[in-house]
This record gives sequence, structure tokens and C-alpha cells, in this order.
Amino acid sequence: LINAYNAFTIELILSAYPDIESIRDLGGLLTSAWKKRFFHLLGQERHLDDVEHGLLRGAPGFDEPRIHFAVNCASVGCPALRPGAFRAATLEAQLEDQTRRFLSDRTRNYLDRSENVLYLSSIFDWYGDDFSKGHRGADRLEVFLSRYAQALGLSDAEAKGLTAGAYEIDFLDYDWSLNN
Repeated sequence: LINAYNAFTIELILSAYPDIESIRDLGGLLTSAWKKRFFHLLGQERHLDDVEHGLLRGAPGFDEPRIHFAVNCASVGCPALRPGAFRAATLEAQLEDQTRRFLSDRTRNYLDRSENVLYLSSIFDWYGDDFSKGHRGADRLEVFLSRYAQALGLSDAEAKGLTAGAYEIDFLDYDWSLNN
């Protein structure tokens, strides 16, 4: 489903490329690009939100916030598109790698030590509940993030400070421009 989402997103972009600047340009007055039904999957005509929010995030018992680093919306603000397909046999390792790669990107996630503010991608704001609903014991975003302290460039003491609430969290503006 991750591969399908990413492939259909690329197909949607290519349907108007190079005459668009953002995936958001492909929406209409009353509907977004993510609600545009343009492909068939599992016997139904679908849109991107069906796959991301219905089939992936909406699956019963599904509890995998790292999915947000695997699906790609073709925007600069998105996590990088993986160079190869996601595979069932290696999915756990691939999701870990995608998460670490995204959190290591200092244009999207960084600690301003002079201000004691952890600046994060808007993804963490939009899907905050996904990162704090108990995935592997993470009951708060700070607990989830502390597991990736090294990727975030945090020392052990800073990781402990994060879980203790020592840092304000602020969310960066999302760059919707097309990732050519």
C-alpha cells in the first residue's frame, strides 16, 4: 500500500507536469488533489486519501506512526522518496531507516539550543496523535522522538530533557513546492 500510494502520487504529478508548482495545484475548488479519484486499487476506484487514511492509517489495530516517513506527497517538505520499493520481508528495517533519515534532516527537524526549542516538521503537528497513541510505549510525541535522539542530533542528556519537557516544541512551515 505504501508503494501504491507513492506510485499513484507520482502518476498524479506526471499528469500535469511540468505545468504545476505543487501537488496542491491539482485540486479543485471543492476538492483537494488527495480526494481526486483517478486509480483503481483492490477492486475500487480510489483517491490518495483512501490509501493513506483509510487503508494504511485506518486499518483496524494499525499503530504505525513511521508510515508518515514512507508515504510521499511529491513536495519538498515530504520525507525523501525511497530509492527502492518497500518489501514485506524488510519493512521494519525500511521504516526505521526512513524515520532516521527524515529526523536527521536539519532543514526539517532541529534543536535550537540557544532558545531551548525543538523545531519539527509540520507532519508531527498534523499527525501528533499517531506519534503518541502508545506505539511501542510512546504515550507522548516527546517519548517517540527521544527514541531517535541520535538521528535528531541530541545528546543523551538532551534526550532525557526532551522527555522531561525541558524543550518547547514548535512546528516549521511546510514547503509544498514540487520536489522535482
